[in-house]
Amino acid sequence: MKRTVLTFGLISGAICAVGMLTTVPFADKIGFDKGEILGYTIIVLSALMVFFGVRSYRENAGGGLLTFGRGFAVGILITLISSACYVGTWEVIYYKMMPDFADKYAAHMVERAKASGASQQKMDEMERQAKQFKQMYDNPAINVVLTFTEVFPIGLLVTLASAGILRKKARGPES
Repeated sequence: MKRTVLTFGLISGAICAVGMLTTVPFADKIGFDKGEILGYTIIVLSALMVFFGVRSYRENAGGGLLTFGRGFAVGILITLISSACYVGTWEVIYYKMMPDFADKYAAHMVERAKASGASQQKMDEMERQAKQFKQMYDNPAINVVLTFTEVFPIGLLVTLASAGILRKKARGPES
């Protein structure tokens, strides 16, 4: 199980990391809204490695058989490795390549509220939230947790689906 989990977890993590690293130079041109769509598309593509990893485990280590519990264990471990790669890559990007990200994103939040025609009271609230976001995001521990919560839920859903779809029990003797 260890080899399958490491292999597919690192492939999934590499997909996320390469996706982030190749889009960072174009972050200003892409914009936050399109960047979010592109980012989540990359995350979903990388999460497909969970399915292929669970299937590989079933076929190679499980002799064609797989319980839901074992499939879930394999999938969640792949997801955790991939998520760790995603978080690690983002931390390097944020602190070394894009230290102004939180400022720009906070300004984007306020600008989006202005463009929607929000009242002055809502604008003031949005500016307060944007400032709070910036302060929170500059704390490395909170940054790690928020980044983890971007990617992990998608992997969890793919893990649950994969374990359910790929489970295969041995058939008993026919009478």
